[in-house]
Amino acid sequence: MILHPTVIANLLASYVSSGMLIYAAYYGAQILKYWNIESGGELQLVLERKTYLISTVLSFVFGLQLMSLFLYIFTADALCPLFVGAMCAAGTLNVNSFGYPTLELKILNFILAGLWLVLNHADNQGYDYPLIKKKYLLLTIIAPFIVAETVLESAYFMGMQADVITSCCGSLFSSEKAGGLGSEIASLPAKPMLWTFYISMSITALSGLFFYWKGKGGYLYAGLSLLMFIISLVAIVSVISLYIYELPTHHCPFCIIMEDYHYIGYLLYLLLFGAAVTGMGSGLLMPFRQVESLKSALPSITHKLTMVSLLMYAAFTALVSYEIVTSSLVISYEVVY
Repeated sequence: MILHPTVIANLLASYVSSGMLIYAAYYGAQILKYWNIESGGELQLVLERKTYLISTVLSFVFGLQLMSLFLYIFTADALCPLFVGAMCAAGTLNVNSFGYPTLELKILNFILAGLWLVLNHADNQGYDYPLIKKKYLLLTIIAPFIVAETVLESAYFMGMQADVITSCCGSLFSSEKAGGLGSEIASLPAKPMLWTFYISMSITALSGLFFYWKGKGGYLYAGLSLLMFIISLVAIVSVISLYIYELPTHHCPFCIIMEDYHYIGYLLYLLLFGAAVTGMGSGLLMPFRQVESLKSALPSITHKLTMVSLLMYAAFTALVSYEIVTSSLVISYEVVY
């Protein structure tokens, strides 16, 4: 294990999150089993008092979970000088077999944690805890993934060896080398992917505006937000990164977070992840529109979530477009006969 301040910070955040989550999940299971708002019994009163504490704990845990994704990427980037062959976070994550699986779990848990926070906020607007069982059911789904993330992250950091020779991002995200997912995405044709990105973003934006104005199509916008999130990540690797680096062969999704590129990657990813979570969150609340205690509050919440999502997608697209327009790189169509 390499003793580095950021490594210790990652592990500490991970252990604290998992420990508090297990505590919350234990009482969450009791709430799922015994909760009855119409009961005036002692057990119900205890559960009602506990739910304030648990909600506070979980808000802290899931807020920490959102930040841990960016801390993890920052740490991987900070450690790259310690490994032969690593030029950025891409190489550091490849020093053993746990780096990239941990990243994938962190991305999944970021989305799940964000959705739980949305559900919890909506539940707090009702006087009778209308969504309490829903949010603790979601908690039981999230908990195993976060615990698994802690296990993998521990194995990753504790298994690091400074004498390991790793791969650089040029080989991991090369359009000319087959074998890995990064290479497969990098090999996608740049121009068609750019068109796919802009057309998909336009459709997503129109769907979001329709939902915002008419209050209809929330499920569609939530689904398109998830799809747009995936398309955007693919586009960053296959084409957007090329314009940022001004190199036709550099597809790395991690180098864009470095100082050489003004840390633009952090802003891009923050906007993208935020837009996806708020967009999906607006659809998550759709089934509860007829809950009596939420009828007055829920439309306002979904409107705000949709507007935040649209603004973040717009800012993301504007930033991408600026990088493309100001880049000296020109990508031409390849005509195949």
